[in-house]
Amino acid sequence: MPKLTVNGTEVEVEDGATVLQACEEAGVEVPRFCYHDRLSIAGNCRMCLVDMERAPKPVASCAMPAGEGMVISTETDRVKQAREGVMEFLLVNHPLDCPICDQGGECDLQDQAMGYGHDCSRYSENKRAVSEKHMGPLIKTVMTRCIHCTRCVRFSTEVAGVPELGAIGRGENVEITTYLEQTLASELSANVIDLCPVGALTSRPYAFVARPWELTKVESVDVMDAMGANIRIDARGSQVMRVLPRLHEDVNEEWIGDKTRYAIDGLKRQRLDKPYIRNAEGRLMPASWDEAFAVLAPKMKKLKGAEMAAIAGDQLDAETMFALKTFFHKLDSPHIDCRQDGAKISAKPRSSYLFNSTIAGIDDADAILIIGSNPRIEAPVLNARIRRNYLHSRLPVAHLGASADLTYPVEYLGDDVGQLEKIASGKHKFAKILKKAKRPMIIMGMGALRRADGAAIHALGYQIAEQVGAVSKDWNGFNMLHLAASRVAGLDMGFVPQKGGKDVAGIRKAAAKGEIKLVWLHGADEMDMADFANSFVVYVGHHGDAGAQAADIILPAAAYTEKDGIYVNFEGRVQMGARAVFPPGEAREDWAIIRALSERAGCSIGFDTLDALRSALIEAVPHLAELDAPASEKWAKFGRAGKLLDQPLTSALSSYHMSCAISRSSETMAACHLAAQSDVLDAAE
Repeated sequence: MPKLTVNGTEVEVEDGATVLQACEEAGVEVPRFCYHDRLSIAGNCRMCLVDMERAPKPVASCAMPAGEGMVISTETDRVKQAREGVMEFLLVNHPLDCPICDQGGECDLQDQAMGYGHDCSRYSENKRAVSEKHMGPLIKTVMTRCIHCTRCVRFSTEVAGVPELGAIGRGENVEITTYLEQTLASELSANVIDLCPVGALTSRPYAFVARPWELTKVESVDVMDAMGANIRIDARGSQVMRVLPRLHEDVNEEWIGDKTRYAIDGLKRQRLDKPYIRNAEGRLMPASWDEAFAVLAPKMKKLKGAEMAAIAGDQLDAETMFALKTFFHKLDSPHIDCRQDGAKISAKPRSSYLFNSTIAGIDDADAILIIGSNPRIEAPVLNARIRRNYLHSRLPVAHLGASADLTYPVEYLGDDVGQLEKIASGKHKFAKILKKAKRPMIIMGMGALRRADGAAIHALGYQIAEQVGAVSKDWNGFNMLHLAASRVAGLDMGFVPQKGGKDVAGIRKAAAKGEIKLVWLHGADEMDMADFANSFVVYVGHHGDAGAQAADIILPAAAYTEKDGIYVNFEGRVQMGARAVFPPGEAREDWAIIRALSERAGCSIGFDTLDALRSALIEAVPHLAELDAPASEKWAKFGRAGKLLDQPLTSALSSYHMSCAISRSSETMAACHLAAQSDVLDAAE
């Protein structure tokens, strides 16, 4: 480990570190535009120039390896003049757009021009102008502002795995562009907005909407998938204006998917802001809370527990599910389920439904088998992490399921589920590769487990893990990739059929026969509602989606940005979501709706405050008190042996952009969906 001196302070850095990183280790700020910790080194902005002893001229610290005995100075007159000169060059063609630029107030160029630039320019020539580029409905371009740092190019190529951005031309005529003038075909494309140090790439939906100093900023957790990406919600008044990524090295690093960032305009469309009751003519009519409870409470009192059922949706917080579970326990109803997609997963053992190796553990894997999943659209940030491991180690990756471009080379095993039996027996060639690996990883998706033979496939997953040695003292390579942000918390608390209870498939059959007379759908929209035509349907949720269309009574609830709550991601990491705005109209927080109704129905759940509810939840499920710490669970047998069905293995998601009630209500996501389809058709032609 080399030792060097920075501004008179001796520091020791790791082998391979750069001078810029050594300066940061010494607590010295070095300005930069092109350098980024997670991207390859370009060394083309020259803003990070420093003086090195015995060097004839300033050196670019981002590209200079730190060496033993180096003496670095960052505050000499020569460095100051060099930085002023570089900044002057960068501003030669930069337009004076600051008053109308969306990057204003959080612009690296503004900040560094103030800190390291000169107070005037010697150039009086006309500035060049560059035509705008088409990058799709998410990214607004003003390429005249571009300083050619190439961060966006390197991100799209290295991280997203979609090399559709690049530079054309030479010298003063260099331009950053999409080669074919198409929408960027990446689920991570909008991260280039955060990376852009100037206002060349900004958010199209957010253009001219707000200034950063007008916004209230709240740290929360994403629920668009089960990864639990850390986000910052920026709101103004009663409206969420934007969502930005928040740094968490072990979860999402500093990236988020496009759906996480842009589905938020769906929060103000198709919203349920008052209760509704379906009248005798079959129309949903607005009502007050008292009127809705006056209809619903007596009905629930008359019915037996076995005649009622509850299904939890995919974006619920743990407190809501626990309150609902407690309510139906008081009603003596065993028919509850949080697996609305019908996934054949049991609530025990916990290691059977977690991403046991953790997200950060992907970096340590040396062979991966993906079963019934398309991580590129189910968890795009996780998929980028697999890609990074592939680029660094060239590890073998096999994919069993529907064919898809995962942005890294895979050995495609087809969609015949029978291949799993060969792998489990050790006869398949990839089983031998897994067995040779020191840390093999198995990723099983909901496409494999939501089938009728899902329990048998789950059992085969256990057999494969045992066969290839995927579980050892310091490694558990069996991983389940959930789609629902609420799923792990629901399984943790046992929101599954109680003794004598029916699962989702059983509830649907019983409801179709008229045996279950009341069905409570709590944010559950991802089902065929025709089965509930003979039942009285109560829908509690925030959007007028499929569940609300089938409901006899609608009780408006809060979306994830409108309430505090606990969420558990697919690796079992407990995280806190925070309220950024209040629910619209007469909508209320979910647990409060359940508490109020339980009082009217004569079976109080016993929680009058969120704190009391949370205390009871943690008492029942103690590990929910351990924030931000994925637990290491004991390995035990799971699944149920059975015959595999002769049908192809598919992914659980067919479309990335419109997968939930919020994203289906989003105009931005609809535009992305149409743009993606249009580009696919153009490519086919």
